[in-house]
Order: sequence, then C-alpha cells, then structure tokens
Amino acid sequence: MAASYELKASARDRVGKGAARALRREGLLPAVIYGDKKPALPITIPVKETTLTLHKGGFTAQIGMIDVDGEKHQVIAKDYQLHPVRDDVLHVDFLRVAKGATLTVEIPVHFLNEEDCPGLKKGGVLNIVRHTVEMTVPADSIPEALELDLANAEPGDSLHISAVALPEGCLPTITDRDFTIATIAAPAGMKEEEDDAASEEEAAAEEEPASE
Repeated sequence: MAASYELKASARDRVGKGAARALRREGLLPAVIYGDKKPALPITIPVKETTLTLHKGGFTAQIGMIDVDGEKHQVIAKDYQLHPVRDDVLHVDFLRVAKGATLTVEIPVHFLNEEDCPGLKKGGVLNIVRHTVEMTVPADSIPEALELDLANAEPGDSLHISAVALPEGCLPTITDRDFTIATIAAPAGMKEEEDDAASEEEAAAEEEPASE
C-alpha cells in the first residue's frame, strides 16, 4: 500500500488551547493518530508541509505516512479544522490504516468527453448534483476518481451512479437507490418548443369531436 505523502511528526505531551497556540508560533500543528484498537497518539506536525499536502487535493482520500520520532504510521486524514477567517489549518485527525482494511471516503467525480457531449453541443448545461460520492473502498486501492462519460448524454438526461464503472471492491454507501450524479439541463429555447408542442397537442385533442 503506497503512501501518497509523508509527514515528519513528534509526540506531544501538552494539550489544550494554550499549548496549541504555542505550537503554532513555532510553525507546528497539533494532531492526533487514533484507531486500529490502539491508544490515541497526540503529535505535532509541520504547518507548511501539512498545508501544502492539503492544498494538493484529495487529503481525506489518500493514504499517508506519519513518521513519529522514527516510528512510521500508515494513516488517512479523517478530519481537519480550519481557522474561520484565515483558513489556516488548526488541527488534523488521522486514522491508522491496517493492512487489508476497508475505508469510507469521499471520491471525486470526473466527467469525460464534455467537448463531445451532444447535450452540451445543443446548448444544454451540465448540472452537477454530486461532486463527490461516499464510497466504501479497500485501503490499498483507493480510486483517485470516479469517471462519468458524457459522450452520449442528451438534453434532459439524468446520469446516475449506475452509469459509472465502479472500481473493483468499491461500493457507494447509498445502496437503496440509483442516485443522480448529474443532469443535462435542456436549453431554454428547446424547453419552450417542447412546451408549445405539448400545448398544441392538448388543444387539438380538446377540439376533436366526440365519437358517436
């Protein structure tokens, strides 16, 4: 199971807001590693490297390695706190990842062949209902993204999870329905033409004489 990033860390014995502020002045962040039926391990990690890793994207959907004073821990970031104004990282929670584990993560959706999509060529608009899908996945093969092909999508089409080729061993956490990922909204002119045609059909039906 290859790690996508590695952070150097040190164990910490001080907790609380005062200790956290002192750490941040030193360019460090408070964090914790928990799970796998082992005691929680409070640590400090570098602000700069952690922020760069987070901003690369996929932080909570990638396996990482935390080197705590020479002992390496395989983890996935489960949560992080940001400053409400400055968006600085304030704290990170890491979950230990055991070999053969299954994880629940948010996987981004990538849309293929937008330039060839007939629905978009006709003036339709791609409305994305879900930018990510919560999936249960093997820890050693977390997909980078789900791919939804738009090559045959027409105006008015709804594109569901069933249209996505799911990677082996990966399942959406929603199992009771074929939920929508995106729709191709028909252009206004097409909608008006359809409405007019429907109105004409209704009027014609009303004018037909009743059969004797």
